[in-house]
Amino acid sequence: MSSILLVFPALVTWLALGVYFFVFLNAGRSRRKHNVLAPSMDGPPEFLRAQRVQTNTVEQLVFFLPALWLFALYMNPLWAAILGSIWVIGRIIYALAYYKEASKRTAGFIISAFATLILWVGSLWGIINVILVLTRISQPAA
Repeated sequence: MSSILLVFPALVTWLALGVYFFVFLNAGRSRRKHNVLAPSMDGPPEFLRAQRVQTNTVEQLVFFLPALWLFALYMNPLWAAILGSIWVIGRIIYALAYYKEASKRTAGFIISAFATLILWVGSLWGIINVILVLTRISQPAA
């Protein structure tokens, strides 16, 4: 594998952080618009939805980013980028739907969660394969 291909998951990482930056700013805008003073986390439903999108996105990033990079390193960086792009799209769908109505967030959540699950399970598969290869290499020839 050429390390130059890691530019693709790097771009997806940048896009994922861009999504987070957008929802972070939107939560702040909503706080100002609805005059919800820090540290209060209570306010009108519009504010609560914006706050939940921001919080849930950062919670998902903690799981998604390591899974993306482990998959890129131990499986395939192009497939990591494709699956990561699906995650980004899912998070955008999630955010836009949740801003309108909390009950409409499910499709975006499922899309992004499914992409993360594939990255996570696939990375374990890749790690196990490397361990098996290393185990075979380290055993003396008969």
